Amino acid sequence: MISNDNIHGNQLYPIFLKLEQLELLLVGAGNVGLEKLNSLLANSPEARITVVAPFVKDEVKDLLQNHPSCILFQRQFEEADLENKSLIILATDDKELHTRIKKLAEHRRIIVNVADTPALCDFYLGSIVQKGNLKIAISTNGKSPTTAKRIKELLESTMPDEIDELLINLNLIRNKMTGDFTDKVRQLNELTKMLTEKE
Repeated sequence: MISNDNIHGNQLYPIFLKLEQLELLLVGAGNVGLEKLNSLLANSPEARITVVAPFVKDEVKDLLQNHPSCILFQRQFEEADLENKSLIILATDDKELHTRIKKLAEHRRIIVNVADTPALCDFYLGSIVQKGNLKIAISTNGKSPTTAKRIKELLESTMPDEIDELLINLNLIRNKMTGDFTDKVRQLNELTKMLTEKE
């Protein structure tokens, strides 16, 4: 039987968030919590993240020491932890807790990501490739994070480091261009055409 996902493909809408302008809650500070925290802070070092967990890996504590915008509460989750939060990431091995927090979050209109539980997620955390100012997020619609990871590795190995220099130069050129929007688009299309041309 073919599911709706297969008929319509990936209907997720990708966005790039300014995490330093939001308030995040991460519940869980074990291996999975550490992985999520590493990803968040690697991409947004100034992100404001509140971490709540009764057990906290030493690596999580070490990471948080280098990020003063983050707060750690070593205790069980409390409903008050949801106050003023923009989004929540759940990374524990307690499925009942995840379901409870998801319901509480829905009443407050807070979006939630639950590690390894696509059905409870309002958004997914994709694999991310970054070369300077260029950032590419990869989604498999929650079907195979391992595949997303392999595609990330492929892009990282094939994308030239000089691409960031190209972006910086194109930005300088764009800022010096005259003419209306259509003229600027046409000129930039000509300048970047080489990126898609095959030898």
